[in-house]
Amino acid sequence: MSITVKDVAKKAGVATSTVSRVVNNHPSISEDTKKKVRKVMADMGYVPNLAARNLGKQISSAIGVVLPPLDSKERLGNPFYLETIEAINEEARHHQMTVAVASARDFDTLLKNVERMHLQKQVDGFILVYSDEKDPIINYLVEKEVPFTLIGHPYSNEDKIVFVDNDNQLLGKQATEHLIAQGHTRILFATNTTHENLYFERFFGYQKAMMLASLPFYPALTFEKAEDYVTFEEVIKQTQATAIVVIDDLFAVRIIQLAEMYGIKVPDDLSVISFNNSIFATLTHPYLTSIDINVLSLGKIATERLMAQLNHEDSNGVQLVVPHKLIKRETVLNLHHVDQV
Repeated sequence: MSITVKDVAKKAGVATSTVSRVVNNHPSISEDTKKKVRKVMADMGYVPNLAARNLGKQISSAIGVVLPPLDSKERLGNPFYLETIEAINEEARHHQMTVAVASARDFDTLLKNVERMHLQKQVDGFILVYSDEKDPIINYLVEKEVPFTLIGHPYSNEDKIVFVDNDNQLLGKQATEHLIAQGHTRILFATNTTHENLYFERFFGYQKAMMLASLPFYPALTFEKAEDYVTFEEVIKQTQATAIVVIDDLFAVRIIQLAEMYGIKVPDDLSVISFNNSIFATLTHPYLTSIDINVLSLGKIATERLMAQLNHEDSNGVQLVVPHKLIKRETVLNLHHVDQV
């Protein structure tokens, strides 16, 4: 026979209403009582009927994770999204929440998916794992006053949005400074996206580092069309670049392959540094020097802040910054050592 609320209440020596409030984490119940009742629940193997509980409370006990439009192979294969979903799912489990994913190939379809999830009460709130200037999702969520958190820096409504992010401008600056410290003076910046906020921030950081070092900086090398790849060799020759900062690991692998196709060796001819410290950093050779952005913390904190909103805690316009770490590997050549040889 299944264990009931009455069984737990009798064993714990409390009222059935107290057990129900413990299940719902009601603030009227003391922490000592919660611990006692939860221990009895665990010992007896009691599992709350979440479906019945949620029906009465008009909640779903689910979080919606919104991915950006998966309109390219790079985005489909980017491990950042899977790692973030895993981090969110792990933290959600601690709050007895499940995770539902909203994805599509374009923003119009994505918005319809989010609207459906919201109107049908499939989820209690959302976590957006991107920040894009063309995004209609944020406007919808703000207008409808739907609880959500953003991983990234919003383009507008900063005073209304709870967001968690790395300091992407600092990331771009420190990646560039690492190259400069290794003796590189002609450094480029490459990206396959120009409408996500992290591109602007990381590119600004690159520019800032070059200016502070009294070095010339160059327009971003953008690879959004097939013909953009054709000019790569010419740009390297014209600028005589010895190093390049790349928007993320996955695209850095593409840049390394492109360089090799033109006979440009990494790191002998061209040093490469990127961001995310994903699985791609050690799947190819040479191993990729990358800045670890602490995806686990990004997902965990975003979930915690969404739960705070769902618990009606005041958290409008909160920015939380996650620390990062440079992981040195094999794609950056120290020109000082080369000169000494």
